[in-house]
Amino acid sequence: MTHEILTLQQMVEADRRTIEGGVLGADLMEAAGQGCAEALCARWRPRPVAVLCGPGNNGGDGFVIARALSARGWDVRLSCLVPVSKLKGDAAHMAALWDGEVFPLSTDSLSGAELIVDAIFGAGLSKPVSGVVAEIFSACTASPWPVMAVDVPSGLDGASGKILGSAPVADLTVTFARKKLGHVLMPGRVQCGDVVVVDIGIPDEMIARLCGPVFENTPSLWRSHFPQFNAQGHKYNRGHAVAVSGGPSHTGAARLAARGALRVGAGLVSVASPKAAVLVNAAHLTTEMVRAFDGPLGLDEMLQDRRKNAVIIGPGCGVGERTAALVRTVLRAGGCAAVLDADALTSFEGRPQMLFDLIHERVVLTPHAGEFQRLFSGLLKQAPHRLDAALTAARESGAIIVLKGHDTVIAAPGGRAAINTNAPPFLATAGSGDVLGGIITGLLAQGAPAFEAACAGVWLHGEAGNRFGRGLIAEDLPQALPAVLQELGA
Repeated sequence: MTHEILTLQQMVEADRRTIEGGVLGADLMEAAGQGCAEALCARWRPRPVAVLCGPGNNGGDGFVIARALSARGWDVRLSCLVPVSKLKGDAAHMAALWDGEVFPLSTDSLSGAELIVDAIFGAGLSKPVSGVVAEIFSACTASPWPVMAVDVPSGLDGASGKILGSAPVADLTVTFARKKLGHVLMPGRVQCGDVVVVDIGIPDEMIARLCGPVFENTPSLWRSHFPQFNAQGHKYNRGHAVAVSGGPSHTGAARLAARGALRVGAGLVSVASPKAAVLVNAAHLTTEMVRAFDGPLGLDEMLQDRRKNAVIIGPGCGVGERTAALVRTVLRAGGCAAVLDADALTSFEGRPQMLFDLIHERVVLTPHAGEFQRLFSGLLKQAPHRLDAALTAARESGAIIVLKGHDTVIAAPGGRAAINTNAPPFLATAGSGDVLGGIITGLLAQGAPAFEAACAGVWLHGEAGNRFGRGLIAEDLPQALPAVLQELGA
């Protein structure tokens, strides 16, 4: 099953339709609270726990959790932001079922606790947290004890992952039906800790009807399009990837990309090298071939060989008209997939339409935030979150957009998108993005569709980083890929 991401509006609508279908709202709340309690008990042994409840349905979930933990023999102290008499609807019903004392919410609520349940505000919070709640969050941060958040850590905007004033850092967040954008976009992804999704009785068919085409990037999203080896296959039907090199002092980026393409399974890989850089590249390469070219005409002549079916251009190429002319040459090469990164993007700063007019369905752009800003001026600041910015950029450009970062977003012009969640901080090292571009190019060379190639490349890149761990440099990423590919194949 693919991992759909729900917006807050879609989740509200799913709740509404489920209730209209005959399920009581109180039953959904009971299932949510019991699911939270089960997830909590699966992770921690019994200990004194502070359950912090708010005035809405999130607080109602907290009353269910308190009751469920107390029934299991836990020592529970429950505090509420408002008097119980002010609770309404299902939350009031659940409060009436709690037979323990209810304390006013304050920093004293944490006294004696060795675990904190945050059920104060839900994912729909729209204004910054302040006052006593902000003080409690500061106390949670200072506390050595773990925090479990209900739906999202209170103070986190579930629609964007942004922090509204302040929010506790949760060790575990339990949410319902599907993850929301706030669970996967930064900084929410870090704020949530581990995220567990529990079933509360909302039918999968209903969610499928409501969901937009936005997913968490996992292999289930693209596995059916991942290149497979054929027992009768050979290197020529696994594609021929090309990495365009910069000049003599800027050759390393293309070699990193070339190795990424080769490791992910491209049958042949060539480094297209300016004549002045041929000896430098040849001295470093063994398995990858070196092909000399001279300017746009020379590159065009090289790409007339239609077996060369995927190109990465930009890393180390330099910013300016020469690189822009080479990019235009690549995009005009009939049937050739292309990954444009780094200098290939910045060379069109101030004139992006010149690039967009040449883009076709097998083109992937892989900007980090700075390069994105140069090509799509002001879009990141204007958009409510990175997903919206990437989707807008995909529509404007006609390309698959890989907006790189801690929460890399892959977006297609038609509205499909995936948000990546497996990237470790070790990937923040020089040349890492060049390897990513090469991995995507290698998958394109093997015939993977552009969106799936981009999603798979980003996920594999993250897993390779996780596999290697601390001390990672870019050269280590291709070396870590085989083990990841073996597991993926298994």
